Amino acid sequence: MNHDQTFRAVLMVGSLVVLPIGVYYRLKSQATGEKLNRRQEGLFILLTLRPVGVIGMLGLIAYMVDPSWMAWSSVSLPEWLRWTAVSVGALAGGLLIWTFHSLGKNLTDTVVTRREHTLVTSGPYRWVRHPFYDSVALCVLANSIVAANWFLFLSGGLAFALIIMRTRKEEEKLLARFGDAYRAYMERTGRFLPRIRA
Repeated sequence: MNHDQTFRAVLMVGSLVVLPIGVYYRLKSQATGEKLNRRQEGLFILLTLRPVGVIGMLGLIAYMVDPSWMAWSSVSLPEWLRWTAVSVGALAGGLLIWTFHSLGKNLTDTVVTRREHTLVTSGPYRWVRHPFYDSVALCVLANSIVAANWFLFLSGGLAFALIIMRTRKEEEKLLARFGDAYRAYMERTGRFLPRIRA
């Protein structure tokens, strides 16, 4: 088995662990049947974020089906770096699962909150306001290095940049919904990295 086939198998195993858990929590959060107005994200984000994300996912799936399909965008990386990325990916997957569990029924794929939405400040949310995005960024970084593929890095990085842009609107919605409670939460936590206290 060559290196690409080994790393392909690693990515497949990781996906088979994390994806069903994500689907479970997505279905659990949608059990109310409540419709969310994604237009509140703004037209630019609405028209770009999901298509860019889908393109990146299709690239990852293509690599997992047959690495030669993505050979046009492969880069030469040392094997130790790719194995290091496997470790980062495992940590990112664990953080993602922890985040899913902490959010529970509050999980949405948009800036809009549900009617029954509660302010989550436990689990990884104790330290940062957007650990879901942190875990996605780490997964993108890890997956693109494991696959040694610049296209996966570029498409994932672009999707993450769009998420960062959307975060301002998301926090405006959370401030409008939770008021002083969210304001106090913002003061004690960092957006993407833990706040360093003196």
